[in-house]
Amino acid sequence: MKDLSDWLAHCERLHPKTIDLGLERVQAVAQRLGLRFDCPVVTVAGTNGKGSTCAMLEAIALQAGWRPGVYTSPHLVHFEERCRIGGEIVRPDALVPHFERVEAAREGATLTYFEFTTLAILSLMAASNLDVAILEVGLGGRLDAVNVIDTDCAIVTSIDLDHMDYLGPDRESIGREKAGILREGKPAIVSDPVPPHSLVQYATAIGADLWLLGRDFNFSGDKQQWAWAGRGRRYPGLAYPALRGANQLLNASGVLAALEALRQRLPVTAQAVRNGLAMVELPGRFQIVPGEPTLVLDVAHNPHSVAALAANLDAMGFFPTTHAVFGAMGDKDLAPMLAKMGPLVDRWYFTDLPTPRAATAAALLARWQAQPGRRDVPASTHASPAEALRAAAATAEPTDRILVFGSFYTVGGVLQQGVPRLAARHLG
Repeated sequence: MKDLSDWLAHCERLHPKTIDLGLERVQAVAQRLGLRFDCPVVTVAGTNGKGSTCAMLEAIALQAGWRPGVYTSPHLVHFEERCRIGGEIVRPDALVPHFERVEAAREGATLTYFEFTTLAILSLMAASNLDVAILEVGLGGRLDAVNVIDTDCAIVTSIDLDHMDYLGPDRESIGREKAGILREGKPAIVSDPVPPHSLVQYATAIGADLWLLGRDFNFSGDKQQWAWAGRGRRYPGLAYPALRGANQLLNASGVLAALEALRQRLPVTAQAVRNGLAMVELPGRFQIVPGEPTLVLDVAHNPHSVAALAANLDAMGFFPTTHAVFGAMGDKDLAPMLAKMGPLVDRWYFTDLPTPRAATAAALLARWQAQPGRRDVPASTHASPAEALRAAAATAEPTDRILVFGSFYTVGGVLQQGVPRLAARHLG
């Protein structure tokens, strides 16, 4: 195995299941690797808002002069997007020695693709002389491979219904899974405004230092600016974060609480906070690409994130026609997502995705047609997200907007050759 693609193919073949929750196998390999961090570790779990939270933490740390490492998943286009060191995506060849280390430490243990690649990235980060390690949990928390590392500060973002086959049927059981990243005596920041009782109960039972929105930290805002107050610090007159969308103040508030909780080990100035929030970038999170027509990219793929997307689209102002390219996994709760987007979408372009877990374009079309009380609008099926986008661009007028949303595969599929710049037919 010479390069990263060889190693990723190897990881895909190792384990019959894509998800095998449980930490025993990963923990044993992590111990043999001697995985440990000499810097503060921030672990981020939640249903939605994890990527935004990690990106804001990273941006503020960079502005404060620190060297952050970030692990997030999944990726949009290239695997190496999952790890950034000092604000830069790592080079594929930098990962290879760490895949070799994991293979040597595995000693025949079966690891899933996610577990193997997580250990390789954690190994790279631990060797990268970081000032802070920011780790996004893949699924749940308690049994996720990321949880083999003890956190110095846990952040739990919004909690909603997703991955119920693995995490349980309701917010209480899902909250308990997310709570598994909390540690005794360590800050536990909860930016969900209505956290499940199970999460608060667990934090109290283990003696975590629980920070609740509305009790330990708060935010307020008007049209121009917003303000944040914590246990000992206040930030008045902040500009809105560069990430768009209604939920970003919740995410930013959790980030500022975490930074206050870690201020002894990772001090940041008010200016670093202001600059970091103003400069943060995250592809595929309500990303608006200017052009004619306007293009909107969003990896909303569960009912909660789709509801936020609908609110954000509403706030964009008037567009004569909204064209939607949509592809999603077959195990998602599709009906409420289609119901929420139905009133906003004037033409659907359903797409196949290159993974067996995905619903086919034909299945998505059938689900849409079975929606009670749906609008009678044109809908078509396409073999790939790029093909669906081409069809939408060929149909759309310059003043319309095209929305590409759903799975990471959907948004990633239109970003393969970089960010598309749409030019309307009469201008082309």
